[in-house]
Amino acid sequence: MMFRSRFALVLTAALFAAGSAFLVSETTEAQTATPAPAKPATPTPTPTPEEEDGVIRVETEAVNVLFTAQDKDRRLLLTLKPEDVRILENGQPQEISSFSRQVDLPLSLAILIDTSISQQRTLPEEKSAAISFIESVVRPTKDEVSIVSFTGESTLEQGMTNNLTRLRRAIDRVQFVPPSGYIGGGVVAPGTPPISGDNQAVTGSTAIWDAVWVTSAEVLGPAPEKTRRAIILLTDGENTSGRKKLEEAVDAALKAEAVIYTVGVGDDFYGGVNKGILNKLSERTGGRAYFPRDERELREAFKQIQEEMRSQYLLAYEPSNPEKDGTYRRIEIQLVNPELAKQKVKLTHRQGYFAKSGGKK
Repeated sequence: MMFRSRFALVLTAALFAAGSAFLVSETTEAQTATPAPAKPATPTPTPTPEEEDGVIRVETEAVNVLFTAQDKDRRLLLTLKPEDVRILENGQPQEISSFSRQVDLPLSLAILIDTSISQQRTLPEEKSAAISFIESVVRPTKDEVSIVSFTGESTLEQGMTNNLTRLRRAIDRVQFVPPSGYIGGGVVAPGTPPISGDNQAVTGSTAIWDAVWVTSAEVLGPAPEKTRRAIILLTDGENTSGRKKLEEAVDAALKAEAVIYTVGVGDDFYGGVNKGILNKLSERTGGRAYFPRDERELREAFKQIQEEMRSQYLLAYEPSNPEKDGTYRRIEIQLVNPELAKQKVKLTHRQGYFAKSGGKK
């Protein structure tokens, strides 16, 4: 699964630059050392062996888990302490090695915009809200954003950048492109629709899981290590085509350590919004789903996403299972403070992660 040609050009340029840097770093000149004056001989200490016989050294890597806490009125709680919670991996309690509130961590965001037929009438409001969002969230010295549009295939409108001008232009370029012969919403597309053919099917369909998968793997996956990665997905949740399934999209996001915030926007004429599937997608990755009914609520949804990303806790632990076997491991953060439990505080976090494989570092 790849983006269309615009992404291929970006990727090619990046590979060329990386190759040039490698050639430069490998070009060095040999230098001849000048013999140093002889020094009196001194006893040489016996070298300490790096590993003693029978001693196995195991390297473990910390697992970082971002989470938010909300009361029953969905207000964010910002006063949690390490002793208020505990974390379990595959049902086994883990020792928390660090706990902090994260208000200043760099952001790596991908905004995915559905441009299929069902979004034709809602697209202008989505674009306007998205532009307002990036203008209020992006800090040019820290954050970066990419813009992806999708129907039956995905297009990288703008790769990761902190340049607001480029991001605005990328969102402005996003538009509904009707398939040949389409008539609707005041739009009449030239041409005669083909009797059969993949192009017509792709243009008139929606491949949400493909878009989430390719964005997670190719855009957010390579993002810097110490950054919060998130996908903001604007769609009605109706996946009608594509090669990937929901589970594959979720797994790709988990591997990229990306939280997915879904904004369910749809046209009642086409069946409205599939709230169940969007809730499931967000909950599995530690995000939230929003279902605005008008432009005001749409802008409010973006505002809440911004506040949540700035009000997260970061919990880290070293797994008691050190095996680098690539397996999926379930995560659960539980409240142990009875007072908070009485207040029905809800903790939101990703539901698991994939352990690193032995060949990867």
